[in-house]
Amino acid sequence: MDGLPQHVSVREVGLRDGLQNEAPLPTEAKVRLLEALASTGVPRIELTAFVSPKAVPAMADADLMAAAALALGDAGPEFSVLVASPGGARRAVDAGITAVEYVVSAADGHSRANVKATTAEALARTSEVAEIVHDAGGRLEVIIATAWDCPFDGPTEPDRTVRVAAGALERGADALAVADTIGTATPGRVMALIRRIRAELTPTAASPLPLGAHFHNTRGAGLACAWAAVQEGVTWLDASVGGFGGCPFAPGASGNIATEELVYLLEDSGVATGIDLNSALAAAALAEEAVGKPGASNLLRAGDRKRGRTHASAGPDAAS
Repeated sequence: MDGLPQHVSVREVGLRDGLQNEAPLPTEAKVRLLEALASTGVPRIELTAFVSPKAVPAMADADLMAAAALALGDAGPEFSVLVASPGGARRAVDAGITAVEYVVSAADGHSRANVKATTAEALARTSEVAEIVHDAGGRLEVIIATAWDCPFDGPTEPDRTVRVAAGALERGADALAVADTIGTATPGRVMALIRRIRAELTPTAASPLPLGAHFHNTRGAGLACAWAAVQEGVTWLDASVGGFGGCPFAPGASGNIATEELVYLLEDSGVATGIDLNSALAAAALAEEAVGKPGASNLLRAGDRKRGRTHASAGPDAAS
């Protein structure tokens, strides 16, 4: 289709965002899922989060997951981790992972719930996080949470999100992503904010603003929002195997857009992802088996239209 990018890079976030709201899984089960995800051809995998295990018990094995990823060698996807503080960044680089994501919420209410700091305080820490990551030869992405709406403060003014984006770049971020943390965005609002960020941060044609997007499907509009972002030229998108996910510090936030559904949407529309859909469906079935319940993936239940249903849902309702 005219105006669409030829390729979109998908980051698989199921091992972190997909599992952080679930009861902790054995590391062995996570490693099996990691290997299945790596085999799909996905170029980037968000591996875990270096955060307080008391706050997010499901991420307590972050060091073990980093070691498992590094043991797979350099031939597979890029592995990144999420951090919420300079201390988390130090733990990440000490574990050998130098592709780091640092979260700054555009809304004070969510920022206080998530990292016990205001937006301004969290943003100020970007400089220290960037220094830690860059000293290790790594790359820092700042993810702007609640870019559209906050569960505590309501709608986020676009000016706030733009200011956070500008401040993150000034403090050393190499890339940005806007996140619809509670799944309230709609395509028109997505397009408007992305246009606003690009216009006000004025990237040059030779060096376009490295901007990604992260959507939840809480209200059923996640894939539509992802498509709107692609239409605005966004070529980095997050998605979670099986549609698992949610934020433990954002009431009402449920799963991410499903990786296999995003791949189906893009590939069938002529936008390459490099991900094998059948392998992605197999990984989604494995994720359901590991978590012990169905995910939110309609595609896993129905199958790819080109091949029919290839993998039965592994959850307890699979036969219904």
